[in-house]
Amino acid sequence: MAKVRYHFNTKSLSYEKVKTTLKEKSLKILSLLASGIVFSTLTLVVLYNVVDSPKERILERELALYKSKYKILNERLNKLSVVLDDIENRDNNIYRLIFEAEPIPESVRKASYGGVNRYAELEDYDNSQLVLESMKNIDRISRQLYIQSKSFDEVYNMAKQKEQRFASIPAIIPIKNGAKQICSGFGYRIHPIYKTLQIHSGVDIMAPRGTRIYATGDGVVAYPNRNLSGYGIVCVINHGFGYETLYGHMSRMAVHYGQKVKRGQLIGYVGSTGISTAPHLHYEVWKGTKKVNPVHYFYNDLTPAEYEKVIEESSKITQSLS
Repeated sequence: MAKVRYHFNTKSLSYEKVKTTLKEKSLKILSLLASGIVFSTLTLVVLYNVVDSPKERILERELALYKSKYKILNERLNKLSVVLDDIENRDNNIYRLIFEAEPIPESVRKASYGGVNRYAELEDYDNSQLVLESMKNIDRISRQLYIQSKSFDEVYNMAKQKEQRFASIPAIIPIKNGAKQICSGFGYRIHPIYKTLQIHSGVDIMAPRGTRIYATGDGVVAYPNRNLSGYGIVCVINHGFGYETLYGHMSRMAVHYGQKVKRGQLIGYVGSTGISTAPHLHYEVWKGTKKVNPVHYFYNDLTPAEYEKVIEESSKITQSLS
């Protein structure tokens, strides 16, 4: 029941009942409502900042779970990276080495993605570092796997060609019993004409004029693509796989340009044509664009002891015959 209010009328000297107008009632109701709204708002603000709602608690638990999962994911990615590094090391130093293929440079294997920032959309979040680290690890490992896959394809193709490759790589001495007749080795030697110390790019094997010369590996007789003046009658064999051999100062050739030859096949005869002081064979091995020591490619004809002796003898500074 509403409380009745009275006021004292000084004129009539009596108490009169106070009548509340509709406006006053409305203002009172609005005041109560405003107070309630303010109180409710303050209460909600305090609760929002101090007390977590059930939904927020669920989201926080999920976030904590995701953080732990991302950490575990990154740890596993790091372990995968270690395993992949080991595979790459074996690929460079075992598989590719067996087939004399150049190792893949580290700068290629570990190259990052270029161009615009691939991770811009993941930045500026509270926990973006975990996600960024995971994405970068995944991208890096994906690229490494792609490079490694291509390398294995290359090694596989080389393995399929190994029989042809091993038959093509120079592996014998071009003259029978020639190991005992090497008179000048690879490296600096005294020039027979100018009597100065000059680089000797092959080995000189002394033999009587007309001694048979044999191809040291399968290949094709190639027309010389460089100046070979001074070598006299010369035969160049392209063995493929980056190898070429040169046979100089022949008396005559037994093969013609473009002809396919097999290891051990007769290709010519010892002579003394060109700049030469005595009948002998000047023999060179080219690997890519570099001249290499031919003695390292005599392994099919020599025992380990004989190989060591030939290396020792051919290393002595002597006078070359051409």
